[in-house]
Order: sequence, then C-alpha cells, then structure tokens
Amino acid sequence: MYKKITLPNGVRIVTEKVDYVRSASIGIWVGNGSRHEPKELGGISHFIEHMIFKGTETRSAHDIAVQMDALGGQFNAFTTKECTCYYMKVLNTHIKDGIQILADMFLNSRFAQEDINLERGVVLEEIDMYEDSPEDLVTEKLFENCYEDSSLGNPVLGTKQTLSKMTTETLHDYMKNSYRPEDTVIAISGMFEQEDLDFICDLFSKMTGKGKNKIIPAIYKPKSMVYKKDIEQNHICIGFKSVSISSDERYAMQILSSMLGGGMSSRLFQTVREKNGLCYCIYSFNASHQDTGMLSIYTALGKETEEKAVKLIKNVIDEFSQNGITQDELLRCREQIKSNVLMGLENTSARMHQMGRAELYFGRQIETDEIIQQYDAVTTEDVLKLARNVLNFDNVAISAVGQVSDKEYYLSMLK
Repeated sequence: MYKKITLPNGVRIVTEKVDYVRSASIGIWVGNGSRHEPKELGGISHFIEHMIFKGTETRSAHDIAVQMDALGGQFNAFTTKECTCYYMKVLNTHIKDGIQILADMFLNSRFAQEDINLERGVVLEEIDMYEDSPEDLVTEKLFENCYEDSSLGNPVLGTKQTLSKMTTETLHDYMKNSYRPEDTVIAISGMFEQEDLDFICDLFSKMTGKGKNKIIPAIYKPKSMVYKKDIEQNHICIGFKSVSISSDERYAMQILSSMLGGGMSSRLFQTVREKNGLCYCIYSFNASHQDTGMLSIYTALGKETEEKAVKLIKNVIDEFSQNGITQDELLRCREQIKSNVLMGLENTSARMHQMGRAELYFGRQIETDEIIQQYDAVTTEDVLKLARNVLNFDNVAISAVGQVSDKEYYLSMLK
C-alpha cells in the first residue's frame, strides 16, 4: 500500500512497505532537468549531479566513498530532460546511515572550485564518450534539431562552452533557485520502520525555498540533419511527433511502438532484418515529456544497403498506418508489455523509480491494477487511429550519422 506525507515545506515523501525483503530502495527526485536550464548554463543539472559526490561541509569525497562502501549498498544518480534523481539501495538495518549520507550530499555540498575544475574534465570525457557512440549521437542530434527552439533540445551533458562557466557560486545559486522543496519527492520502497521514516522527515524538513519550476512549452518541428563521421556504418534515426507523458493515448502509444519496432516479432525487425538481412539492429522507442513526445525509429547499416532499408521502413510504416494491427497481434503485444510491467515490479529499485516518477509527473501513485486495466482497454481501432495521426510523413524528421549523403537524399526516401 502506498502512503504519502507532505512536509510543511512542501517536500513529498511517498512510501511502499514490502515486508518480505530485507532492504530498501530510496530516491531523492527533483523536478529539474536539462530543459529547465538557461541556455548559457546548459548541462548544469548534470554537473551538479556529479558534484554532490565531491564533498560536503563535514565529509570529503573520500569520506563519502568509504562510508558508502562500508554500508555495502548501492548509491548512484542520473539526470534527464525533466528530472534528476539521487538514489540508494541498502539493507534495512542501514537506512538511517545511508540516507544521512545522501541527504548531506543533497543539502550541504561544498562545490569547491578545485573539485569543479577536476570534475569538469570528467564530464568533458563523458561528452567525448557519447560523441564516440553513434547510436547516442544520432538520437541526440534528432532531438536537438526537432526542438532547437526549446530547451528540450539541449543536451543533458551540456557543452564544452557551457561547462567552462561553472563556478562554486554558479552551482550554489542554481541549486538554491531550482532545487525547491515543492519540486522534491522522496520515494521509498522496501523494508523500513516508522523511526526510519521519522528520521527522513526530519532531515528533509530543513529544505528551504518556495514555488515550483516551470517549463516553456516545446514545439516539435520536423527538421532533419546529417553529421559526417568516419565510421563503418551509417546510423539513422527517424522521428515523428508523438504524445505527452500524461496523454490518455500513452498506453496505446506504447503498444503501437512495441508492435512497430519493440521486439523480435515486431514489423520492422521481421521485415528489415529477418526477411531482408539489411541490418543487425532496428527498433522503435517513444520519448514522452510533460507537454510533447517523439516516436523514433533507429537502425544502423552499411552505405550500400541504407536506401533499400529506409524505403522498406517507409513501406512498413505506410502499411501499419493504413491497416493497423490484428487482434492476435494486439493480444500478443499487450501480454508482453503487461509481463514486463509486472516482472519489473518484483524489484524494489524499479518500484521506487516508478513511485518517484509518478509523484513528480502526476502527483499521485498509479496502482499496478490501473496500469493493467489501461492496457487491457486499448483496442485495435485505438492503435490504428493513433498510427494515422502520428505516422505522418509530412511531419517526419531524420538524422543520420556516418559516411552519409545530404539530408535531402534521406528525406527523398521518406517522402
């Protein structure tokens, strides 16, 4: 059973007690990500994520590492377009010690300039690592172009230019203004006692600040690009405007994406790889945000086979949007998704992540039975209607990375 506590300062604590485990997963979720950043400070949320592990007023970076390891737990963090999460998983006997370390990092980081100078080099290496990963790069370039007039198109990691501006004062000011109590959720799943919960409430009651972060609505524009890179394969990502994370059509969208390119039995996998042998990897994915979304199709292939493959992808999409899916396909896809949902929730870390996201985006917990009911309610007509609305080649964008031709060449295959 889910429970929710709202502290006087606005911090929300959502809990789910799981009596049959001996650990707890705890996450500090903040409704602040790369799309909330001013352009000149792009990447600051991700940089802060790195820097809170570098020392507080009472703990050095070495102290934090040693104390975390001594608990035998797992500590980590991540930053997305719309939120940041700092999380841990520890034995239930170590909850107080673990959350005390995590809260100290979250509330009292020093952001010493010498640490900033060192960690900047680490993040620059991370940027180079993504530059060397064409699968990540082609997707990032698609988002960057389709949302170029919005902060949603900004890279989460920032750039070499924006990272050069990070100082102790910059980080403290940004965290003070953007990490607000009303935007903060503590999510806990696992075994814990009331005294653990009281301890957590006391720690986070010290947060100050008022108000919530706001976003400027993002407008999808079908802009395409090519990025030449000396690699063996050409990596291609095709995008369509999709639905937001709160849309009533999000469950139908998940089924559409899964049936189109979500697994080995999907239309794209069977046609492009299995029947024609044109690629090793092909899949579709839906990235939903507060106010918009994008359905994307990714593949990587040789220069000599890309034209045939892209035209086949278009044929599959045309047939899909004209005829939809059969009842048997719907039942198979629905069971696959429901199984993934239910099996994923056998892990307290996954449950904690679902709880944190649900509270940030919806302000409530969505029961598993409700999720299953929503998938069960999707019909073949729902999927067909959504496909005809979303899979519109007048609104298509494409990015290509590798030994590529100009963008008009790729667009000509799709239009």
